[in-house]
Amino acid sequence: MPGDLPPDASGIAAREAADEPARHTLLWLQSGGCGGCSMSLLNADSPDLFAALDLGRIDVLAHPSLCEASGEDHHALIAGILAGRQPLDILCVEGAILRGPSGTGRFHLQPGTGKPVMRLVEELAPIARHVVAIGSCTAFGGVSAAGDNVTEACGLAFDGAEPGGLLGPAFRSRSGLPPISIAGCPTHPGWIVETLVQLGHGTLGASDLDAFGRPRFYADHLVHHGCTRNEFYEYKASAKEPGQLGCLMEHMGCIGTQVHGDCNMRAWNGEGSCIRGGYPCIGCTEPRFGEREAPFLETPKRGGIPVGLPTDMPKAWFVALASLAKAATPERLRRNALAERIAVPPGKASGKPK
Repeated sequence: MPGDLPPDASGIAAREAADEPARHTLLWLQSGGCGGCSMSLLNADSPDLFAALDLGRIDVLAHPSLCEASGEDHHALIAGILAGRQPLDILCVEGAILRGPSGTGRFHLQPGTGKPVMRLVEELAPIARHVVAIGSCTAFGGVSAAGDNVTEACGLAFDGAEPGGLLGPAFRSRSGLPPISIAGCPTHPGWIVETLVQLGHGTLGASDLDAFGRPRFYADHLVHHGCTRNEFYEYKASAKEPGQLGCLMEHMGCIGTQVHGDCNMRAWNGEGSCIRGGYPCIGCTEPRFGEREAPFLETPKRGGIPVGLPTDMPKAWFVALASLAKAATPERLRRNALAERIAVPPGKASGKPK
C-alpha cells in the first residue's frame, strides 16, 4: 500500500508504471574550499547546467548556490538520507576534507549540529550510488593541503598523489566505482556536467577513469593539445615576460606538456583558457598541485634545460630537437614571440632565420 512506502516511493512507482525513465537524486556538500568550482559550474554552457541536469534526469536535493533550503530543512534532508527514507544517487563533495585538529575534523563542523563534515561524508559515501570529488581539493587535497597543511586537509581517495584520503583506496560506492575525481582548480564546468550526464545514463564505468579516478574523456589529453601557442613551441620561440606571445614553457613556468586536461580544446565559455589569457599552465588538475618546487611563473632549469619536459619525450631527444628548431626559427616567430601583439603577420617577412 502507498501508505506503507517511504515518502518518495509512491512517486517512483507511479513513474515506473508510466514507463518514465528513472530520475536520479544529487546532493552537493561544500567542504574546505573557496566555492570556486560551484562558481565555475554556474557558467556551464552547451549545455548549460539546468539543461544538463534535465538531460541526465538528475534532481538536485541540495546545493549551496542553487537551493533555498537551509538550517533545519537541510538537516532534515540529511537525516532522511541517513535513515534510508530519501534515496541518494550522486554525492558531490566540493572542497578538501579537513581532518584537523589531530584527526578530529573539528576544524570544519556542519552548521547547527556540531558534527564534523568529515564524519558526515564518511556516513553518506557508502549510501550514495556514486561519489564525485569536485575539484582538485576534493580529489587530492589541492591548495588546501599545500605547505605545512595545518588543517590536515586531504582528498576523498587520495592524499596528494598517494592513495588514501578520507575514504581510503579500497572504497567503492554502491555502483562499484571509486570516487570520481573531476580534478581542476577550478574544474571546467563542461567536465562536471558531462560526468553527471554520463552517470545519469549509466555510461561511465571503471574503464572510463584513469589511475587517479579522473574521467578519461578529458584526462587522456594534455593541456598542450590545442594550445594556440604551439607554433611558437615547435620552434622554441619563447616569451620572456608576461604579456608576450611566445611559448611559455622555456622561461615562464608553463607545464602544459605534462598536465592532463583538454583545456585548450574545450575552451572555457567557448572562448578562453589560462594559456589563451596569457598565463602559463600551472598544473591544477594534477595530484601535486600547490607543491611545486618553483614559483608558478618560473621554469626550473638544470644546465639551461627546463626540468619539466614533455611527459613522453626523452631528454636527449628534446635537447636535440630544440637546438634544431631554434636554428630554424623564422624571423616572424622570433619577433612575435617577444611582442604583446602580432608584429609581423604571416607572409610579410622573408621567413629566413637570423
